Amino acid sequence: MEILKRTVDCGSLRKSDAGKTVVLNGWIHRKRDHGGISFINLRDRYGITQVVAGEDAPEELADTAAELRNEYCIAVEGVVRPRPPEMVNPGMPTGEIEVAAGKILILNKSEVLPFQIDEKTNANEDLRLKYRYLDLRSFAMQDRIRLRSEVSFAVREWMTGQGFYEIETPTFIKSTPEGARDYLVPSRLYPGKFYALPQSPQLYKQILMAGGFDKYFQIARCYRDEDARGDRQPEFTQIDIEMSFVSRDDILAMTEGLFGYVFKKTLGVELPVRFKRLSYEEAVERYGTDKPDLRFDMPLRDFAPWAERGAFQAFKDALAQGEAEKQEAAAKGIAASGGGVKALVVKGGAGYSRKQIEELEAQAKIYKAKGLAWMKVVVPAACGGGGGGAPFLEGGVSKFFADTAGAPADGELARSIIEGLEAEPGDLILMAADSRRSIANTALGAVRSKLGRDLGLVSTAGPSAAGAAGPALTAGRFEFVWIVDFPMFEFNDGENHWEAAHHMFTWPQEKYHAVLESDPGSVKGDLYDLVLNGYELASGSIRIHDPELQKRIFNIVGIGPEEAERKFGFLTGAFKYGAPPHGGIAPGLDRLVMLMAGETSIKEVIAFPKNSFAVSPMDDSPGEVDQKQLDELHLRVERGGE
Repeated sequence: MEILKRTVDCGSLRKSDAGKTVVLNGWIHRKRDHGGISFINLRDRYGITQVVAGEDAPEELADTAAELRNEYCIAVEGVVRPRPPEMVNPGMPTGEIEVAAGKILILNKSEVLPFQIDEKTNANEDLRLKYRYLDLRSFAMQDRIRLRSEVSFAVREWMTGQGFYEIETPTFIKSTPEGARDYLVPSRLYPGKFYALPQSPQLYKQILMAGGFDKYFQIARCYRDEDARGDRQPEFTQIDIEMSFVSRDDILAMTEGLFGYVFKKTLGVELPVRFKRLSYEEAVERYGTDKPDLRFDMPLRDFAPWAERGAFQAFKDALAQGEAEKQEAAAKGIAASGGGVKALVVKGGAGYSRKQIEELEAQAKIYKAKGLAWMKVVVPAACGGGGGGAPFLEGGVSKFFADTAGAPADGELARSIIEGLEAEPGDLILMAADSRRSIANTALGAVRSKLGRDLGLVSTAGPSAAGAAGPALTAGRFEFVWIVDFPMFEFNDGENHWEAAHHMFTWPQEKYHAVLESDPGSVKGDLYDLVLNGYELASGSIRIHDPELQKRIFNIVGIGPEEAERKFGFLTGAFKYGAPPHGGIAPGLDRLVMLMAGETSIKEVIAFPKNSFAVSPMDDSPGEVDQKQLDELHLRVERGGE
């Protein structure tokens, strides 16, 4: 087979290269025929170059050009020449030149495409994943995979520069409870025994600290057998980090330095030297979530004082029932927050229709709210809607906040609500109530998030024009915030016992050590999450290194000495030999690149992801295996209904 070896890529040629003879290799992105002239947009990962087969082309060249179709893989030899002024394309880096073809060689033909390879295809997800090798050719996917590669390199560059060792941990490990189901791998040599794929390198990186490697990192593959959800994958990648002889502030400062370097190196974005911090309680009370999007304000406010003064019985019932449940929980030695009524002021939202408010209510109900109450802030009609009269409340539940039954909500109580919520004429007030304050917070927090999207209060990055050479992503707005002081334990009502809110190896903050057993609900762990634009980007903690303290934690969550030894003996055993104080964090690489690229699904930044049902349409995994393989593993498959 004749070979025309590439001498230059499709994104490099400029006007200064005019007169050079070059060889290009790539795929046909577009082809146009005009009056015997063929215009071919030839594409590779670096860009697009226009190739021209003119009217005076030899018959063999003209015949080959006529045969070409989209996505044929070809080699072209030709001379670089300036485009005529009227044909210059300023939107392409190569838009001032074209290559006059002297020879075209078809390296491979393409069948009719299942979808057009564009920057943003309209093909559905499963079709894109079935033909992922085609989807990956698009500039949008190429840009995102390029960004992922550059982010990974920048991470390694910064971490090694800070004295960290990159150390691999095992992929086949012992199955240990870490929150999700393990993927199990049967052992052929040891029938009835199984390896597990790691949900994280958690235990091994702690053992590395016991082994004296005080600065470890790894770009680690992790596996969790979880139910399908849009932003989850059965296999994912995290930037796993652990350090010895450190405090929480040391870990946070290190992470801020890492991200500052990565964003500057890959996107040219300067991040703050220090990120904002919120306690878990502050975040939930103010934003209704421990993953707040701080690209816009719109905080949740406590409406309970006005609910008690008003006449809306649903609010009063929620508070009364919450207080009763709180007292009942206290009698069992369990802390409970009681009921809550929370409010959200939507600036300029008084124009919302009943249908739009019902859509917001539907969002709240997804998070167990019983409903969504509302009122609008208006001014007297005589004032022309432009001020001059005292604002009052109108519509929705406003009648329950009038000073006198049956009167307009324009009295002292209404004024107190408007002033207390810092509302203005033209605003919409939304309220959620529940006997569990957490439900009121979470439901209204979900409404806040929807409003942020609906009102265009958030901005993202986006891909540049196709064919652009160099960085092809424009930076959006990135708002980082640390969430700290998480609860150490949560009570499982169904099973009537305490559980670790994150994991069992977290160091309880010193001031709570005396009340670990007597009041687990009050204990705060030395835990921290890094949130970016409403997504949890990283999670970490200071770890337990004291074997006696670890035993106390195991006991609180119902793990006895024998079970602890069976499941975690290799870790707790290491603690007995002078294990140092240590802590770490694990940013998710997939989610980080997704946010940097301005996407909303991690599938867009993973070369070969599974679909939402944890299936790969391209290679049909998971798939059945031969009976011989099952026999070798001493396994029998039982199918439901058989």
